[in-house]
Amino acid sequence: MIEAAMIWNEPNNKSHWDPELDPDWSRFARMGRIAGEAIGAEAPGLTRVLGGISPIDPNFVSNMIGQGVFDQLDAVAVHGFPLDWNLWPIDGWPQKIDEITAVTDLPVWVSEVGASSFGAEEVQEFGLHRTAELLIGRVPRIHWYSLFDLPQAWTATTRHKEAEGSSYYRHFYMGLLRENGTPKRAARSFADYTPALGICQWFHFEDQRLDDAVMWLKRLGVTQLRTGLSWADSFRPDADRWFDRMMRALEPFEVTVTFCFTPEHRGLAPHHTSPPLVDEEFAEFCARMLRRYWRAGAGFAPSPARLGAAAEG
Repeated sequence: MIEAAMIWNEPNNKSHWDPELDPDWSRFARMGRIAGEAIGAEAPGLTRVLGGISPIDPNFVSNMIGQGVFDQLDAVAVHGFPLDWNLWPIDGWPQKIDEITAVTDLPVWVSEVGASSFGAEEVQEFGLHRTAELLIGRVPRIHWYSLFDLPQAWTATTRHKEAEGSSYYRHFYMGLLRENGTPKRAARSFADYTPALGICQWFHFEDQRLDDAVMWLKRLGVTQLRTGLSWADSFRPDADRWFDRMMRALEPFEVTVTFCFTPEHRGLAPHHTSPPLVDEEFAEFCARMLRRYWRAGAGFAPSPARLGAAAEG
């Protein structure tokens, strides 16, 4: 079931939102306000979360507060990878959480935290144990990133790709499972921390790993899952068929669904990081997805197409 709707992913990171097109984030703020209003109208009571910020920056949070975004939110999320990319030590997690709680009363979620096995699986294993010690009981939601390694044939969503050196290649080793599906050292003890630890796992369009993911999530005792529904993917042929399959498969979990990624033909620039030409179109995508998938009361809210099919049957 959907337990939360997240507005964008890492909006203060140039790999996910173009600061050259929106240097003061006023375009993002307007889009976020409108999306938050639409989510609240479509799914009253559903938790609305500001997409995990990276870097963890209280000034960005204050900016969003000043521009009225937090009037339409119920929580704010942060991302941190101190063993791989951040310029602060892993023991700095409590301080980083305190920096955000100093500027907002909203709950702080950690919607992506992890450690790569790029150098050694023992490093990832240590990162798991220390992260659990530092964050369980301190924040209401923790999503470990991620279940699967990124396949070598794919590309990581970064600004400069291979030119980033080892920083880029670490993206491919964040999973508890290797590309071939075998578990790493950290996977052996992950279940010691569930259900307090959830998982963040992004699924690509028609991702062949979906069924294996469900099997492993259940095996590891995961109940809380974060994933994404891509606005850009919604324009692909048979997009709703794939979205339906994915959301059906994920029904056993408490899902934080992240709405993000601008379609190239609907942005100020032809890139998924671009602000949209029309903010209301992103809000309508969020509302449409919730009309189709939000669990209301005892059952999965059917889409108009499903209602029509039932009537014909």
